[in-house]
Amino acid sequence: MSDTARSDSTGASDRHGAGGAPHKAPQTRKELGWLSLGALGVVYGDIGTSPLYAMKECFGPVNPHRANATDPEAVLGVLSLLFWSLAIVVCVKYLVFVLRADNKGEGGTMSLAALVQQKLTGNRTRIAFPILLALFGTGLLYGEGLITPAISVLSAVEGLSEQSPSLSYLIIPISITILVGLFWVQRYGTGKIGRVFGWVMLVWFIAIGTAGIPAIAREPGVLVAISPHHAIGYLFTHGVNGFLLLGSVVLAVTGCEALYADMGHYGKTPIRIAWSTVVYPGLLLNYFGQGALYLRGGATISNPFYELVDGPLLIPMIILATMAAIIASQALISGAFSLTNQAVQLGYLPRVTVVHTSHKHEGQIYIPEVNYAFMIGCVALVLAFKTSSNLAAAYGIAVTGLMMITSYLIFLVCRRNWGWSLGASLALYIPLLIIDGAFFSSNFVKIAHGGWFPLVVAIGVFAVMTTWFRGRVELSKTMEMGTIPDKMFLDDIPNIGLPRVPGTAVFMTSGTDGIPNVLLHHVKHNKVLHKQVVLLSITTENVPFAVGQSSLQVRELEHGFWRVLAHVGFMQQPNVPKILARCAKHGLQTATADTTYYLGRQTLLTTGKSKVARWRKMLFAFLARNSRPPSAFFHLPPNRVVELGLQIEL
Repeated sequence: MSDTARSDSTGASDRHGAGGAPHKAPQTRKELGWLSLGALGVVYGDIGTSPLYAMKECFGPVNPHRANATDPEAVLGVLSLLFWSLAIVVCVKYLVFVLRADNKGEGGTMSLAALVQQKLTGNRTRIAFPILLALFGTGLLYGEGLITPAISVLSAVEGLSEQSPSLSYLIIPISITILVGLFWVQRYGTGKIGRVFGWVMLVWFIAIGTAGIPAIAREPGVLVAISPHHAIGYLFTHGVNGFLLLGSVVLAVTGCEALYADMGHYGKTPIRIAWSTVVYPGLLLNYFGQGALYLRGGATISNPFYELVDGPLLIPMIILATMAAIIASQALISGAFSLTNQAVQLGYLPRVTVVHTSHKHEGQIYIPEVNYAFMIGCVALVLAFKTSSNLAAAYGIAVTGLMMITSYLIFLVCRRNWGWSLGASLALYIPLLIIDGAFFSSNFVKIAHGGWFPLVVAIGVFAVMTTWFRGRVELSKTMEMGTIPDKMFLDDIPNIGLPRVPGTAVFMTSGTDGIPNVLLHHVKHNKVLHKQVVLLSITTENVPFAVGQSSLQVRELEHGFWRVLAHVGFMQQPNVPKILARCAKHGLQTATADTTYYLGRQTLLTTGKSKVARWRKMLFAFLARNSRPPSAFFHLPPNRVVELGLQIEL
């Protein structure tokens, strides 16, 4: 028998490319164009519909820190703040630096933290801190993702009251109907959705840009707001009120984190092209058009977005805005799917149903559990807050908190992954920290007016993630206590005299050494062994896709025993039958019809002596009972699976 580890020289298919990216880089201009159009529909829906409410909230009567719409200097100051927020936060921070920090094609806070962890060494606290930040940031993104569909759809449908105040009673039921329909179509995948949504958003950005041009032409002086001295002057002359107005200005840059989280769906180049050629020009023209209205009309302007459109075009614009608002929700929903999948693979969330909706791009997925939880949450928000202005008070704290976390992780990437000097890293980080910190702190006053909601969501998600991770660690320790060394068990086989039956038995184990509990349980109760026994371990790496020579190790032991260690990335779904098929190159032959898979079905008791809070034990047990069955998660044939019950105290 050979004890030499064998590496898989081919690994998985090379369709991920050399770097293991979720999709190939576009090979032709036509393919790049289609990907850019898809990115327009999925990635930029959120930030693209900000003109519906961002400027209105800066001057709106509901905002206690609103700017004075009758003061031309105040109008120019607010417009300048919007302009430079888009320029610095989106163009510089995200499109230049954050998108560069991709983890082999994938984005989002989980990918970013995993990228940082690859280079961090030292004590456990230092290593754990970035991932804890990423987990809380993921919770904030969930909170933002719940608010975005509700506020976008409400702000669009509220255009009905501009057409006729008597139609106001229809706003909430129409909004709920639209939201339910949006979540229903998620099952068809972001690829199909993106192709349809891309064309709609292309029309949207052209329409909102065109709507702003006549107003700018009538009031060309509005263009002087490009000068940053108007933004700086407004902040200095208006003191605390000017500072707190940043809580409304930040509404113009919501969607940046979704932009980053959705990078794996389309790639950084299509995202950058869509922004520079379509999104940015359309946004600027519309915001400057709204600013021109305020310069001419002052306090008489109630809804600057819709007042840019003349009477006959109002209804078509309401319809288009509603369609764009539907699409606006897609960026956060798609990002939530990606982050959930990453968290599951990295061991921070229980197993969920992951449906791959594209044969070409592995990053395009659908998770029913997340989808329906979001649908219920969004409908509840619409019923609770009733108007977009009320929801705007809840918006911002999650966005800005996540922006601060991303900036810190980018600082770590600069130092550890890119090899920048401390001075160069701080030269980037300090300005970002000042800007993000100003936006974040200006949103504190919103906490009492609804800002508590995304914080509660973030804390809840953080508690679930940390509990699941800690529970798995404690469960693993408990399970390891019952294992025995390979050699001790194998040396005892000839003495035991167990019958050996034909076929292959595959025992799933989290450890990479020692005989797992489920095998010992099987021997104790069934008193039989298959002629070929495979001890299979699957480990998730801090990369999206594990491919190449190191993705599979096969080691032959004694008496027909084999140990297999498969490596997968956090964007890959482990498929055990395919892993076993790849083992044939290394001498491990298995027949599908003659292979039985053994899994342990743990019944968790919270009466153990592990140093875990009782509430965490109860939560972990609840999550374990309701997680997706391992047979489905590992793609095991249902009629070839045997589960053995184990009772474990935590």
